[in-house]
Amino acid sequence: MAAAVSTADNDFFKSNVLGHPAGLFVLFFTEMWERFSFYGMRVLLVNFLTMAIVGVDNPGWGWSMENAGALFGTYAGLLYLTPILGGLVADKFTGYRWAVIIGSIIMTLGHASMAVETEFSLYFGLGLLVIGTGFFKPSITSIISEMYEGKPDKKDGAYTIFYMGVNAGAFFGMMLCGYLAEKIGWSWGFGLAGIFMLLGTLQFWLAKPLFGKIGGVPDKAKEVHEIEQEERTGVKDHKHNPFTLMDKILVVAASTIGFLYLINDPLSRIADLNLLPVVMPFDFKGEPFSGPLGMAIIGLVLFLILVISRLRRYAKVVRDRLIAVVIFAFFTVFFWMSFEQGASSLIVFARDSVDRELIGTGATVFNTVNALLTVVPLMIITWVLYLLWRRTFSKIPGSNIVLGLCFSGIWGIVLWMLYREFSADVTEITVSWFSILNSFFIIVFASFFSKWWESKYNPSAAWKYSFGLILLGFGFGLLAFGSSGLAEGAKVSMIWLILAYLFHTLGELCLSPLGLSYVSKLVPARMIAFMFGMWYLAIAIGNKLAGSFGGMITEISEKYDLSTFFLIFTVVPIGAGVLVALLNPLLKRLMHGIK
Repeated sequence: MAAAVSTADNDFFKSNVLGHPAGLFVLFFTEMWERFSFYGMRVLLVNFLTMAIVGVDNPGWGWSMENAGALFGTYAGLLYLTPILGGLVADKFTGYRWAVIIGSIIMTLGHASMAVETEFSLYFGLGLLVIGTGFFKPSITSIISEMYEGKPDKKDGAYTIFYMGVNAGAFFGMMLCGYLAEKIGWSWGFGLAGIFMLLGTLQFWLAKPLFGKIGGVPDKAKEVHEIEQEERTGVKDHKHNPFTLMDKILVVAASTIGFLYLINDPLSRIADLNLLPVVMPFDFKGEPFSGPLGMAIIGLVLFLILVISRLRRYAKVVRDRLIAVVIFAFFTVFFWMSFEQGASSLIVFARDSVDRELIGTGATVFNTVNALLTVVPLMIITWVLYLLWRRTFSKIPGSNIVLGLCFSGIWGIVLWMLYREFSADVTEITVSWFSILNSFFIIVFASFFSKWWESKYNPSAAWKYSFGLILLGFGFGLLAFGSSGLAEGAKVSMIWLILAYLFHTLGELCLSPLGLSYVSKLVPARMIAFMFGMWYLAIAIGNKLAGSFGGMITEISEKYDLSTFFLIFTVVPIGAGVLVALLNPLLKRLMHGIK
């Protein structure tokens, strides 16, 4: 890990903005523009791929939902795997600041490639986004951690502010990129994402004088000294458990099979090219066994052998806590498998099955609410920019000017969008608008959950997981109820989708923020990188399954109905939520006092 720099040796805390060092808000805006670009593109992808080629004003590529889901699932899955490698590169070679720059530039090129709208440029762009995210995602949070070294009392507040940047970027990215793409043209949406990614990179680069040595290239000599000092003093978290040759073979084999499966799934469906055998050389109850699925199962078994063999070599308390992490990771798969329908099947549902046209009073009310939803948060964030400008302009004028240009552009697009909608006779709500509800509800309810977790009524980890999964399932239950008995060609009221996003977000607030927190509490420091990797693997599997199952919405709807499709995502999370609640006594014992 890059050598930590004591905050006493820099002037971060002498230049405060809202009680925090100005550098935090540079990171806030860097993350905001990256999330703007990421979510702005993400909300378009499945919609663009599956939009009809003819008969619509803004044609897409006319892909089947099955193919679009396969591609999205692979893309989303890889996004949670490359940060494992990117974090290692940043730790050992580039340092965090350079990793952020490298990742940002690669992602900018990825967005630019996707704006071209050819098949090669789409795949190439997605590949660049996956690689760039690998560098960016772990590095920017590591800069915050290093910045607040020796200031643990300030760290929670810092991450809360940073998290607001994440949600602000997601909110405006999905709203504005989605609006331009659906109302003007797809390349406008993809292009806007790339423009703000580039400007966000530039403002971070120009703010370099503010950071000093924070996030710089690792100091090898100091790192070696810290390791030697730890060994001399005998300060260890647990008995050393080095990776054996067999461990390394299992890691390579499982990783290779998993990566090939992720790539093979969309490649075999879209281009009819197979990197894995079509069928396995054995039958299952007389039926040919799918080669790709069989290989995925083999890879999973190899990974489980690796995990179990390593767990057996630890002392009882450490082993029990690691087993608890594995159990939580298992249920995490089911959560993200369902929650990430928001980027696949729910996009298609909103487009094809939700009544999105408003006239008269309904249109006026919606446009007024939409204006308040957009303008009020933008005014607050612009005020934060003003505070940062006032504090740091003399030291980093270029960064502040770039941020000023960014916000001028955002204000211009927002005012143009609102004028256009208020002037229209009929308001057709964009598909992407519904996706911003997740970010909006997080901002509204996050403080409530934070206070709940800090109160004497703070539930155990298992109960938080249970609440999260059951609330998520209940949201899908509302969609199943709302779409039941729907005649062919009929559309459901948008209220069902709005309520579904509300309950999905409440479920996310119960479960999502806890994952990495419990890994850090339960896992010894020397093993934390491996277990973080395993945790991201669970999320990656959930995202891949989300794309695969989401791609079945057309098939299941035609064979049965929409209500049946949503019932799947009602029953599975609720069933998982009940099961994890029943495991609460076991998990408490395994955690050995960790709360």
